[in-house]
Formats: sequence, structure tokens, C-alpha cells
Amino acid sequence: MSEAKTDRVVRIGGASGYWGDSAEAARQLVQKGNVDYLVFDYLAEVTMSLLVRARAKDPAAGYARDFVDLVMKPLLPEIHRRGIKVIANAGGVNITACADALAKVAEEVGLKLRIATVAGDDLMGHVEELRGEDVRDMTTGKPMPGRLISANAYLGAFPIAAALDGGADIVITGRCVDSATTLGALIHEFGWQPGDLDRLAAGTLAGHILECGAQGTGGNFTDWRDVVSGWSDMGYPIAECESSGSFVITKPEDTGGLVSRLSVSEQIVYELGDPGAYLMPDVTCDFRGVSVTECGRNRMRVEGARGYPPPRKLKVSATYPDGYRASSSTVIAGFDVVEKAEAYSKALLERVNRMLKERGLEALKHAAVHLIGAETLLGAHARPEARATHEVMVRIDVRHAKRDALELFSKEVTGVGLSMTTGRCAGGAGRPKVMPVIAQFAFLVDRDKVQMDVHIDGKQIAFAPAKAQAFFDPAQMRDMRIPAFEAAPKGGEVDVPLIALAVARSGDKGDNANVGIIARHAELLPWLKQALTAERVGQWFAHVQRGGTERYEMPGLMAFNFVLANALGGGGTSSLHLDTQGKTYAQQLLAMPVKIPKVLLVHARKVAAP
Repeated sequence: MSEAKTDRVVRIGGASGYWGDSAEAARQLVQKGNVDYLVFDYLAEVTMSLLVRARAKDPAAGYARDFVDLVMKPLLPEIHRRGIKVIANAGGVNITACADALAKVAEEVGLKLRIATVAGDDLMGHVEELRGEDVRDMTTGKPMPGRLISANAYLGAFPIAAALDGGADIVITGRCVDSATTLGALIHEFGWQPGDLDRLAAGTLAGHILECGAQGTGGNFTDWRDVVSGWSDMGYPIAECESSGSFVITKPEDTGGLVSRLSVSEQIVYELGDPGAYLMPDVTCDFRGVSVTECGRNRMRVEGARGYPPPRKLKVSATYPDGYRASSSTVIAGFDVVEKAEAYSKALLERVNRMLKERGLEALKHAAVHLIGAETLLGAHARPEARATHEVMVRIDVRHAKRDALELFSKEVTGVGLSMTTGRCAGGAGRPKVMPVIAQFAFLVDRDKVQMDVHIDGKQIAFAPAKAQAFFDPAQMRDMRIPAFEAAPKGGEVDVPLIALAVARSGDKGDNANVGIIARHAELLPWLKQALTAERVGQWFAHVQRGGTERYEMPGLMAFNFVLANALGGGGTSSLHLDTQGKTYAQQLLAMPVKIPKVLLVHARKVAAP
């Protein structure tokens, strides 16, 4: 690692939260952010499936082309002039192709940049060896599928730091943990070592906040009216990091959005599992004692992350072909639309299954019907009056092992246009498209099977990961809980929707969803703890959840994190849910009624009736 620069404050801008994020983020941060680093996250678990599919069609594809063509090409001269370093996991499943394309763009604008690649995540060469070891899915316990088309280990931050130590201007990786792009820069800048566990945990947290772009600065915020006036020019997040691990989250001046305790805390709880044992390749993080404190306008200091030794094994995200899927959308308007929609979808599926049987094919493997406009996402919590709507979109999602079966479904969706319900029109252009399903198989692998290598301008540089002196042991964890109330205030109680007492954000990890709840005021915490039991939250999501519910407490943030197992219908591209990634689950839970004393209404936010 480089020599520590303990008095330096490093400014890192979060320029992308997903493949397809606005190119405006990088432009704003370069021109207005005064940043030292730009970090980009492109590789959601679903994205890896899409990149695998792209590479199958074109061997030169499989990386985030937007990064090269839409982001870097117009900004490279200014990035170079300002001395900004860039770290991106845009390499996807074709790291070398991404680096080559970027080098060509740099050459076109007359720049000679040192471009590094970090590889070693691709484990396809080890698949048969791993199959022989009876590797199992880390969640379901199912054996490895017969054919994998990709297998990528989640790498950590130290090889990124090595590339920067070697003089790289731009570092391109494949599959690494999202926060590694930020942590790698901090390891390089401050000379952090593998044993600096608290600092590594803090750097991981900074990366976790930056990795989703504007979600850390008021994007997707529960209190949307507080930020709506700035939506057209949202500010993107900047972490001002110190060698101690403490950092400040802010955004460029004169931009939209909001950096507050609640907006930053929402991003911290996003897509967490156990916040006391957040397993990363370089460190096991404990975020339960993290605090977010205002230190200026749109400036929040984040402190309190603790680190434990890293886990013994690394996570691998593999993909495999799992049949085909198709989706149809039909709008029905007028009278009795919900009843007509239900009858139409039932008749169409019956018709298709009958025709499949007549042709010697199996019935549809899975089918799901969603009546968009009639509160279809809410299950039993949908209001009765929602069925009185005069317009719905009927979304029918189906899966089958054979493409021919879904081609038949596609033809019949348009083929019954004159023989079923009145008041309908197409909800999309043309027939439903039949798409292959690329499903995920996640498992754990011994670290010694992952051989990382670092190249700069095509030449390999020396890098050997430090051998961990110890691995994470759950017995090391401190007990941290939010205290229950000792005595209830007098004066009567009242039911209010949870959104009046808390903000929330939800997301996905495979087939599991998480919902993080942050209290608006400390005095509300005991009442939230009493009301938001794992059992009650699990029952609230009974319409989607097929597993158990875990509640984790985060006293530092005045927060709770709920993990809903098997709540996404398989997750990602496998799911036929309308919400395949749990993005709406926070809003659903915020409708739950919570009983509090009337005297505490002073801490509640007034909300409009749904």
C-alpha cells in the first residue's frame, strides 16, 4: 500500500448506482464536485445476468458500454485536466474488452491514460472442480445446476488499491462488492492495512452510501415533498473521507436533493442483511452503532462503524439458463374493469394451456396476473374501493421450459383481441417478446480458489492478497439493542400510520427482501419496537413472503432492519412478481397502523390520507 497521508481529506463522488444511471451524475461531480475520485457501480445481480446474455450474442460485449461511450468519452479531457481518478466495475463479464474500448476513446481525444484492470473473479475454470465438491446454493441448499454460463466471485478492495499504487489513472473491475470501488481508493490514500478493521468497515460504509448514487442525497426518499422541487437537478453524493475512517456525506452546491439524518440513514439500511455482521471480502462490518449527525447545511458526519475479521469464504454469483419467460400488458377501461380483467386473464391462460396440451407440450410452468391500477401489489391490504376503478392494466407474466410454448402464448395474447373483453387496448407495442431466463445460483467458495491479478496497460503488476490472521466468529459480536420503554405515558393512545413515525427503504438480495425503518424521533423508538415485531411484519407481507422474518436493531441510527426470506418469487430475472426487487415494500409497510400515546404526536409527521 502507499504511504499513509493522515492529514488529507479525500473527496469521492458516487457517479453511478446501476447500469443505466444518468450520465449527468458524472458530469455534475466533475464540474461542480471538486472530487479526487469518481466511483461507478454498474453491477446489480440482475445486471450480471443481462451482461452474460449480451456476451453470448457478441463476444466483444458483456460490459457496461454506457460507461465508455456516454460517460467517459465526453468527460475524459476534463477528468484528466482536473487529475480525477476513476474506479468502475463496468468491466462486467468482459473486463479486457471494456478497458480496450476505453483506451481507444482516450486515444481518439489525444490522451494517454494508464488504465488498470482487476480480474480473477471469473471462476468458470473451477466449475467442475466445485461440482465435485458438491457446492450448494448458499440460501436454498440446492445442488449446482447442470450447466452454468457464468460464475463470478465478489472481490474486495485491496487489488484496486494495488492498481492505484501502481500509478493507474482508471481502474476497471468485474464482479467486486459494490463498496470496494470506494474502499480501494481509501486504502491507497491512507495506507490502511488488512488489520485496520474499524477503518475498513468505515470505508465500506462510505462506499455503501455512494454506491447507489442519488439515493444517498434524497433520491427515492420517503419524505418526497421535501426534495421534489430539486428532482430535475438532483445532487449526487460526495464522501469527504479522513484517515480515521470518519467521513462527511455532502453534495455539490446549488443542486437538488437533501443530505439529512433521515435521507442518509435510508441509504445505510438499504439492502442490508444482519447489520451487525455485514460480510465483505475484506472485513465483517458492524453498522449497529453508526450515527449520522448534522455538521452543516447538507453535510452529515457518519461515524461508529466497527470491523471484525473477514469471513472465511467468498460469495460467488453464478448464472444458468432456466427456460423462458414472456410478459403481456393489456389495458381494460370502462365498467366492471376488475371483474373483466380477472375473467380475461383466467380465460386466456386456460385457452393457452389447452392448446399446449393439444400440441403435446406441458402447461405453463408458472403464471402470474397483476391488475395494475387496482392496488395489485398490496395483497390483502388493498382498499375495497380500488376494485371500483375504471381503468386497469392487466399484466400477465408466464414461464416455460420451451420457447415454442411461449411463442404460442404470445400469439394468443393478440389472437383473442376480438373474442374476449370489451374496452381493451394494447398496453405495449406488438406481441409479447419471449426472453430466455438467466437465473442466479449463489454459493460460497474458499478464498484460495480465487486468484486475483492486476494489470496496468496490459502488463501484470505484482499483487498478492494478504493472508488473513483470523476469520469472523459470530461470538465476537457485541450485544446491541434498542431499549424498551419503562413506563407508558398517560393520556390515551391513538393509531397512526407508520409513515408518520418513521421513514423507510427496501431492496433485495437474491430471493430475500429487506425493509429498513428509521424513527423520526428517539421518543418514538420504544413504541416502534413494540409494534414492529418480526411476526407482525411477516404477516403484513403474507401475500408475497414464503419464508421467515428476522428483525435486527440498529440503536445508532434509531432503526430496525427486517429481512423477509423468500419474498421475491425467486428474485431477479426468475421472478414473475410485479415488484421483482422489493422496491415497493417499504411503502407498503409504512401503511401499517402503529399505536402511540397522544402526547407523542408532536414527534409525528402529518401525512395525507392514501
